[in-house]
Amino acid sequence: MKIKNVIFDLGGVLIDWNPEYVYLKEFRGNREKMKWFFDHVCTHDWNEQQDAGISMKTATEERVALFPEYEDLIRMFYGRWEEMLGYEITESVEILNSLRQNPSINLYALTNWSHETFPVALQRFEFLSWFKGIVVSGAEKLIKPDPKIYELILNRYHLVASESIFIDDRLANTQGAEKVGIQGIHFTNAKSLQQSLQTLIHKNHI
Repeated sequence: MKIKNVIFDLGGVLIDWNPEYVYLKEFRGNREKMKWFFDHVCTHDWNEQQDAGISMKTATEERVALFPEYEDLIRMFYGRWEEMLGYEITESVEILNSLRQNPSINLYALTNWSHETFPVALQRFEFLSWFKGIVVSGAEKLIKPDPKIYELILNRYHLVASESIFIDDRLANTQGAEKVGIQGIHFTNAKSLQQSLQTLIHKNHI
């Protein structure tokens, strides 16, 4: 079947987001202390709960109650969240733009992102308006790689799984897409993404 839809993850593929932009300075360049903080206090799993729909206020107060000695640093996580949002990943956005010129390809986005912070990205990155639809995990209270979130985007926009490609920088998320029949591309860099897209789209249009 022909490829008609390309679905992009956002953070790590098209948008640079990194809490180090705030915390490395707060820890005076001590990466070991900063790593301990992210491993034990404001952890990846904790942040992902907000991507799944937990409010930032609830999450912050829960962490402060557990780690009162780190209250200022904990409140900084969402208090200074915008400073963690970097620039667009230019090479990837150029690929997105080239796909946009192809009338036979429809563009969508599927992102693990808090519904409370996503409006900031919408205002900052003009290219987000290029998508025909965006599914934000926090708004749906579902998170990749749960099969339900891939099924949601397919059903909402009437997409056929075998006609779709999903791109994500986390291998577990592309594997999740593949489980529902979407072809996955694990993003590592823009050059390999371009090659993978050319191969898949060409193969499926012969």
